[in-house]
Amino acid sequence: MQPQQWLSNGKIFEHQGHQLFYVDSNPGCRHKPVLLLIHGFPTSSYDWQKIWAQLSEHYRCIAMDMLGFGYSDKPKRHSYSIHGQADLHEALLQHLNINKVHLLAHDYGDTVAQELLARANSGGITGYISACLLNGGLFPEAHQARLVQKLLLSPAGFLINKLMNYRQFCRSFSAIFGPETQPSDRELRDLWQILQYKNGNRLLYKLITYMHDRRQYRQRWIDALNKYPGPLLLINGSLDPVSGKHMVDRFRQLIDRPADIVELGKVGHYPQWEAPDSVVNSYLSFVETEKDEQLIPS
Repeated sequence: MQPQQWLSNGKIFEHQGHQLFYVDSNPGCRHKPVLLLIHGFPTSSYDWQKIWAQLSEHYRCIAMDMLGFGYSDKPKRHSYSIHGQADLHEALLQHLNINKVHLLAHDYGDTVAQELLARANSGGITGYISACLLNGGLFPEAHQARLVQKLLLSPAGFLINKLMNYRQFCRSFSAIFGPETQPSDRELRDLWQILQYKNGNRLLYKLITYMHDRRQYRQRWIDALNKYPGPLLLINGSLDPVSGKHMVDRFRQLIDRPADIVELGKVGHYPQWEAPDSVVNSYLSFVETEKDEQLIPS
């Protein structure tokens, strides 16, 4: 699916003066469970396009471009935060009259998912039936940020951002993929095209402040995973230099509740892009197993 087709399949949700783009695979569908997919940095809901059709056979899939990303508005004078992005997801679900969902998140989206789980654990209005996390900075001490991320976060971030171009994007993006699962030239052009929408490629230095949020709310978001009562799955591309095998090792140290872990040995930071069939199969196997276990009398 090309970006233009993805865009044509979407809708606009207006909230607090901002237009937010989202895709809903089965609008108004009542007989399928809802799966909320949350994308990463610096990309968009288009990250899910390779697994969208397969998952939509089983779920009503909903994915929003967060504020500052993809085809959503990108206000320059806005203070971007993980809490704010979580607010937007809750607002969208309320707008769609949905109060129970499965969660599937990646990268930056993992942190948004952690905040949503923290709220649910404290009696929030939305219930999360299950949660699946792909490669992401779940623990700031294990997140090995790339040089370009550190520069964007620095006081010179605005200038660094201004100097970034397509060639640098391709080099940085390809470096976090596995050597056998590299993005094609066409895929890189598509991703860059979406990043440029409404000059989003000039906003990265403001969006990257989520790294501060991760440090500030570290314990809250670790507790969110440990206290979450539902089934939890981690799918991780081991060759990811940012949050690969070392993040899984840290997960095993800090998360003391039951959780399923799937490690994809030849995959990098974008499992849903690099190994879509493996991600879908792992995810569907996980949810089916959980359904079967719920049917077993205690």
